[in-house]
Amino acid sequence: MNKAVTDGITFMPPAFANGLDVWSSGNGTPGSDTYDNSPDAAFVPSDADFGGALELLKTQATMKLRYTGQTPILPGCYLRIRARVKAVSGALPNVRIAGWAGAAGGAHVSGVDETGPATTLTAYGDVVEVSAIVGTGRRGGVDMPWGTQAEYGHFGLDLTGPNGGVVRIDDIEIEDVTRFFLRDMIGVVDVRDYGAVGDGTTDDHAAFEAADAAADGRDVLIPEGTYFLGDSVTLQARARFDGTVTMPTDKVLTLMQNFDMPGYIDAFGDEEVAFRKAFQSLISTPHHVELDLAGLKIDLREPVDLKAAVPDVSNFAQRRVISNGQFSVVAGPNWDTETFTSQASYTTSKGYELNNVANVANIPVGSLVEGNGVGREVYVKSKNVGAGTIELSRELYDAVGTQNFTFRRFKYMLDFSGFSKISKFAISNVDFLCRGDCNGLLLPTKGIGFHLRDCWFTSPRERGVSSHGDGCQGMMIDRCQFLSDETQLLVPNRTSIGVNINANDVKIRHNRCTYFKHFAVVGGTSSVILGNHIFQGDAADVGPRSAGIVMAHSNSRATISGNYICDCSIEWTNEHDKNPGFSSEFSFSAMSITNNNFLSQSTAPSFNFIRVKPYGSGHFINGLNVTGNTFRLFDGNIDRVEGIDTSFAPMDFSRFRNITFTGNSFNNVNTVVENPLVMEHAEASHSSTWVIQPFPKLPFQAWARTVESVTAKGAIREQGGGIYWGMPYHQVQQGPNKDRVNLRWEVPVEGSVTLRVRIDTPT
Repeated sequence: MNKAVTDGITFMPPAFANGLDVWSSGNGTPGSDTYDNSPDAAFVPSDADFGGALELLKTQATMKLRYTGQTPILPGCYLRIRARVKAVSGALPNVRIAGWAGAAGGAHVSGVDETGPATTLTAYGDVVEVSAIVGTGRRGGVDMPWGTQAEYGHFGLDLTGPNGGVVRIDDIEIEDVTRFFLRDMIGVVDVRDYGAVGDGTTDDHAAFEAADAAADGRDVLIPEGTYFLGDSVTLQARARFDGTVTMPTDKVLTLMQNFDMPGYIDAFGDEEVAFRKAFQSLISTPHHVELDLAGLKIDLREPVDLKAAVPDVSNFAQRRVISNGQFSVVAGPNWDTETFTSQASYTTSKGYELNNVANVANIPVGSLVEGNGVGREVYVKSKNVGAGTIELSRELYDAVGTQNFTFRRFKYMLDFSGFSKISKFAISNVDFLCRGDCNGLLLPTKGIGFHLRDCWFTSPRERGVSSHGDGCQGMMIDRCQFLSDETQLLVPNRTSIGVNINANDVKIRHNRCTYFKHFAVVGGTSSVILGNHIFQGDAADVGPRSAGIVMAHSNSRATISGNYICDCSIEWTNEHDKNPGFSSEFSFSAMSITNNNFLSQSTAPSFNFIRVKPYGSGHFINGLNVTGNTFRLFDGNIDRVEGIDTSFAPMDFSRFRNITFTGNSFNNVNTVVENPLVMEHAEASHSSTWVIQPFPKLPFQAWARTVESVTAKGAIREQGGGIYWGMPYHQVQQGPNKDRVNLRWEVPVEGSVTLRVRIDTPT
């Protein structure tokens, strides 16, 4: 690039032969004295070495020679000023190229270098060439970097040293030497040409913006160095980083043309810092929807506090995506779980609150709460230090009074907990490689529609995905892998959990989960759990099994369909209820378990695939559909596929309603159950009261409450062999366990009947 050629700019000053009235003995500025008619200067028309030459008698400590014309200083343009000089007589002076930096309106640019390197003349008649390069940027080889404030210069030379000598000076040359500095003369704009210093302390953000504005389709080059950006910068052009940048936490760097993880790693040099700054731009600016990790592995030395990366944003509800990469853990103390014990009080009048919490300031938001009467997966949602209270993610079933609670704060690779609300956020095709040292993801406090798809949560220490509030509302988890770090442990020794849910309308679909204590603890309602593969066995010959799916809300309104549930169960509880006893509510209701494949091996006979666990008395089942499932055991049998855990309370069989338990397949299950139960009964001797025993084939070993039909199978005969044409009536809830049905006949008869018996009543 040469501006004299491309733009027709004249840099070269006129020859001395054209007159000395444009050559100043001062700075060259308007009004300064010239050498025209000066007793110290003369034009020599026929010097043997130079042809025409200017002859000066040195009479001042610094004798200046400046062209009064304004030589333009352009960003990205570098000028070399050259002069050939020889001593003629007298004292031998020093010679250097020099100039005066001018700004808009004729102001002087102070604080810049205005002289080049000096050369001492050592002999008469020897021709010495002096030169210096001037330009806007601080580059190697630039003697006078003037920055972007300078618009022009008055150039020439200085004579320093002893006075009394006579020198002759050939015509001064000024030429464009930008080609020496640009590797790609067309493709890049260098930030140094616009004043960037790259010393790590000078604020270069204005230079970056100026270079970007001038790029016009070219790349912006950031050469080697450390460039401090004191304010937010958006680069519209593609950025090419040989150096790196630093900037305050609250300032944003947005790379419009290379908004991806490699671009930010190039910019910041450190991949953890780069991810934080890229995430900050993703949230803070409207320009991009997706942050592509570009298949890179990002090694994390500490949890990424995503709110701290975006300090000026608390709520965000625009769709954003992080995709296509891996977060890997660098083991160290930064990942250690923090444990706190503190006394607090609980009352059912404020079911989501702990009050009078000692040392509440020390308890981190997002901590797991443990204590007497605390259900699974209850977290600190927020805290009020002044009031001494903690807001809980769920209510506590039996913790009224004052006790010591334990708070465990797990460390997560990505921690959204500082945000008040994040909605419409997705993480796609990302591997959280926890290696048993840390945990995967902590959701924001509130939000709607968080989406995880095609992700891997590999060997989390305690949790794969945690919700400490309502950030899981409407959450979708699709086609993810949850791989436990507790594969080698026996089931009773496992503590890790794949995911917990507090809010409603969650979709958990087509995931694979192996060897956790629980895959999912679902505290909300209206969930869809579809097509997942869950494996939770161990190497014990015959061992207990844990729940793969815990449905921790009695009025569930949930669909569990098409899952492969291996060596684990579905457990249905009301452990997140401050009043766990039944009280004018729907009780255990609206659950659909259909078309699942249940499989287990080496399992104790008492194991149940479906287990209901009321945490208070008076509860009943009011809407349950268990149809089309396959229940299979190998390496032994189990007694039943369903059961009620009465550790806290039994259920009220008298109120069972709307239960369908049909069309299922049972293999190596001792007792096949149905509701309605279609059964046959044969009465071999004549009796007017037939006692029929549906037990143990009624689900949950519940009462026989309804007989839908009675059909004679062949003739019913009276004593003497005559056919009896009458109709019996039935009596339900008979016997000490109310699990029998009596058929009452007008006369003693014998024969066989088919009955449809139910444990519930018509709705």
